[in-house]
Amino acid sequence: MHNILLIPNETILNNLRHYLSAIIAFSLWGTFSLVLKPLHEYASLDILFYRVFSCALIMTVISLLFKRKKLANNLDYFQQLPRKNKRNLIGLNVLSSILLTANWFSFIFVMNHVSVRATSVAYLVCPIITTILAYFILKDKLTKLQWLSVFLSFVGCVLLSYANLIDMFYSSLIGFTYASYLVSQSINKNFDKFLVLNFHILLSALILLPFFPVYSSGLITDFKFYFYVEIIAVMYTIVPLLLNLYALSGISSSKVGMILNINPIIAFVLAGVVYHEPLGSLQIFSYALIFLAVIVFNGKEIFGMKTERN
Repeated sequence: MHNILLIPNETILNNLRHYLSAIIAFSLWGTFSLVLKPLHEYASLDILFYRVFSCALIMTVISLLFKRKKLANNLDYFQQLPRKNKRNLIGLNVLSSILLTANWFSFIFVMNHVSVRATSVAYLVCPIITTILAYFILKDKLTKLQWLSVFLSFVGCVLLSYANLIDMFYSSLIGFTYASYLVSQSINKNFDKFLVLNFHILLSALILLPFFPVYSSGLITDFKFYFYVEIIAVMYTIVPLLLNLYALSGISSSKVGMILNINPIIAFVLAGVVYHEPLGSLQIFSYALIFLAVIVFNGKEIFGMKTERN
């Protein structure tokens, strides 16, 4: 009897860990403006260069010092794969690195040169794109209530874009790159998550390296710049991305995508309260609608609702 009870309890606990990981990751990203805005006088590419190079250096040192055994095991596993699987895996991870780099640059540019609110809308659009991509690519099954939540999110985003189509264009670009990254990582399994992320960021650094001499502003000497960049590298890149990858190992990418809505809701509040960006009743209604969509999408897990699958 005890053994029968332990199985569902353990499953619930594991699910809770994965949900909690996603919630913490997206809550952290929601406060990103607090450390990114102080760097608004610096070029977006400079912030991107130093962020990626710092992350690559920190993670590679950790991998070589503390994860050599895992690295050897992962390399052995990779060598045993059929040639076609190797090619597909390499292609997938190269694409993941490109998507991550594009997402970071577009986010930094829009945050510092367009508006904080445009970045918050980006991560409202992202769950819709993630859910649709997961449905068609990963064959994720959705309930009728979950499809309703996707529709509510879509309506909320359309209402938000009504006032500013340019913002919506930038938001869609950021949302698409990250949604594609999320879906790619749901396919990318059986490897150590830290090493996978290390590979993505290291490759991203190699992609950016040839552009650094031409497009960077030269050597930056301001201590404040490096202080905030290192916070961004650790607390707003490595930690949340690892939590995100862990969440994807236990729950579907469509669910992770909908939990992502926590990010823009926090960013939206900061945009109005801290940065005093103009706020209208239509925007408040739109965000409330999208928040309702998150509750509806995860209703089964939140309220124990039993819904019939399509």
